[in-house]
Amino acid sequence: MSDNVAHALSGAGGGIVSMVLTYPLVSISSRLQVQKNDASKDAYKNTVDAFIKILAKEGPKGLYSGLSSGTFGIAITNGVYYYCYEAVKSIFEKAKGKGKPMSTVESMLAGALAGCAVVFATHPIWTVNTRLTVKKGVQGDAKDTKKPSALSVGLQILQREGVAGLYAGIRAALVLVINPIIQYTVFEQVKNKLTKYKKLGNLDFFLLGAISKLCATGITYPYIVVKSRMQINQQGDEKYHSILDGFKKIIANEGIPGLYKGISSKIVQSVLTAAFLFLAKEVLFDWSVWVLVLIGARKPRIAAPVKA
Repeated sequence: MSDNVAHALSGAGGGIVSMVLTYPLVSISSRLQVQKNDASKDAYKNTVDAFIKILAKEGPKGLYSGLSSGTFGIAITNGVYYYCYEAVKSIFEKAKGKGKPMSTVESMLAGALAGCAVVFATHPIWTVNTRLTVKKGVQGDAKDTKKPSALSVGLQILQREGVAGLYAGIRAALVLVINPIIQYTVFEQVKNKLTKYKKLGNLDFFLLGAISKLCATGITYPYIVVKSRMQINQQGDEKYHSILDGFKKIIANEGIPGLYKGISSKIVQSVLTAAFLFLAKEVLFDWSVWVLVLIGARKPRIAAPVKA
């Protein structure tokens, strides 16, 4: 068995670790993204205000609404992404010859193919997660003491909106494939340059993950806002019929700042998530290989003999 499975397992594990550590920021940024009426007394003014109001109204659990679907989603997302990315990467490197890393264009193409596979495989999970997090498009959660589960919300969407409801906003999600392309391209290219001069440690991977995600999120954030709003089952004139329609309505009603609602918490969350992800993935990779060897799913690596 190739290293692709080990990369998928370590990527999934790293994603779970990073998601659990940063989920309150995920919750806050998602709520700010879909907030349209800033004049309401319950409206969140900024990240800190959102944090205080959620704690006061819902308690600590409010900051973790949708965590189960979020951790499941990120595990599948990262597992599929890393498996596909490493598979395409190995094809390129095999064609070029051993020891030759991918070029920037090849890194972007590998990221695009892996990203598209992830979108089609996981978009319904993130639609459910978004509705649980922002508590919109979920029946009965305003007064019911029983908290809806990810499965019940998924079934609600299927009953009320059909399969199309689970894939609401998928076009914007496909555009956002460019986010991990930018992220992993920056990460791979900077890593390749740095490894020529030094052996990278945990702090290096942490910083590389943070820098690469900062670049990706800053460029693609307006699409993230449009996608989040398309996933919450908007009604009437508020509904976005396309990505362009979403941009037009946000700019018309909220101005350019509307496209960047919640960006501060999102950038902090994204940067920390990516940093923890890359750090955890590198640590978990050797463990994943060890587990696969232990269960007989792959052969152990044999070290090359040392020359006298």
